[in-house]
Amino acid sequence: MLKILDMKKVLILGAGMVVKPIVTYLLEKDVRVTVASRTKSKAEAMINDHPGGTALQWTVDDSPALDKMVAENDLTVSLLPWIHHIMVARHCIRHQKNMVTTSYVKPEMKALDQDARDAGIIILNELGLDPGIDHMSAMRIIDHVHGKGGKIEEFYSICGALPAPEVAGDNPFRYKFSWSPKGVVLAGNNDGRYLRHGKEVVVPTENLFKDPLSINFPDVGKLDIYPNRNSMPYIDLYGIQETRTMMRGTFRYPGWCESMDAMKSLKLITNDTYDFTNKTYAEMVAMLIGEQNAGDINQKVADYLNIPVQSYAIEAMAWLGLFENKRMNRRHDTPFEIVSDLMIEKMMIGKDERDMVAMQHVFLVSYPGGKKEVIKSSMLDSGTPATDTAIARTVALPAAVAVDMILDGQIAEKGVHIPVIPAIYHPILDALEQMDIRMEEEYGLPESEIIQ
Repeated sequence: MLKILDMKKVLILGAGMVVKPIVTYLLEKDVRVTVASRTKSKAEAMINDHPGGTALQWTVDDSPALDKMVAENDLTVSLLPWIHHIMVARHCIRHQKNMVTTSYVKPEMKALDQDARDAGIIILNELGLDPGIDHMSAMRIIDHVHGKGGKIEEFYSICGALPAPEVAGDNPFRYKFSWSPKGVVLAGNNDGRYLRHGKEVVVPTENLFKDPLSINFPDVGKLDIYPNRNSMPYIDLYGIQETRTMMRGTFRYPGWCESMDAMKSLKLITNDTYDFTNKTYAEMVAMLIGEQNAGDINQKVADYLNIPVQSYAIEAMAWLGLFENKRMNRRHDTPFEIVSDLMIEKMMIGKDERDMVAMQHVFLVSYPGGKKEVIKSSMLDSGTPATDTAIARTVALPAAVAVDMILDGQIAEKGVHIPVIPAIYHPILDALEQMDIRMEEEYGLPESEIIQ
């Protein structure tokens, strides 16, 4: 009984597509884990009858229950949508309990830094894949270069959660969802902003998928790259004020950017609300481009976009069902909800199909005396259909290792943090390598290896 009483207790909020590996990891470490989710059966599936696990039905509007759960556990992991993290953080501060998330730090979270310090806790964010492994593996190289007196002249950091090559070709988008499907599509509405060759580049959302960069990724082939949100803050976060290029990007197979660019031009992923009562998919498209009827909609869309009717993007939208004379059974709704639901229906990764995570950092570095080199750090991680997806492993396990370190007192920092501190990123990267999640680093490459 004493051993059970002494066991550390962790509360995990959410039971989505990336949660299972952290639950399994912590239970195997003899941590008592409570998974609280809107759908209790999902939480129960994560625990899988382990005696150290508890599943609870809970919704985000039940603040008293959240307060009680936070108070009863040693640490809370919020894997809820980011908008709920602030609420959770305030409960953690009130009860002086540490907290971990895998989400980007928003200004509202950053504003809680002093409150967290006063409470003697750490709120450790961005502890997943991207953000997460990207920060830690980048800082390992940046600190190494700075330690040798070198300077970062260019830095590209690109990541993508993708279907494995053998299952990517059965739809024109060459994409299948292995994590938050709505989040993937919604990200297409972001703007882009980055520094390249000393010039700040602002990419408005309507141009996000135009003119992607591309590289040949080892064992995968050609991948396109489009900007990932605002890269500019990472110049200071990574301490590379000397750099002339700072670009974070997202990998996709060729075809995605072209198709998504066309869909954005047609307003098909906007959050604007329309009355679609009794309309078919083709009539929705006709309405959005100002046509009175949906006759010969393929040609009308091609004319609107000023592209051939036989183009790749037209083929992709036709495959998705956007030109069908099939009633949508929607009333007041948004194109985003309708189109993302179509994509979810047709593009979820199958239970027997592999996903993969591709990540690469590319640095151009200069040293005193004039020597220059390109450094590449690459990871290709594949899922195992019988156990976990690659995206679930690479998002959940960095957070799991961090939780274990905090419980063991190995992380002494207080306040709101991301994992760019050597005392945090070195042991987490070392632990991930023991689980075959590793970035392979190449030094001494010629300048021609930089992304063009």
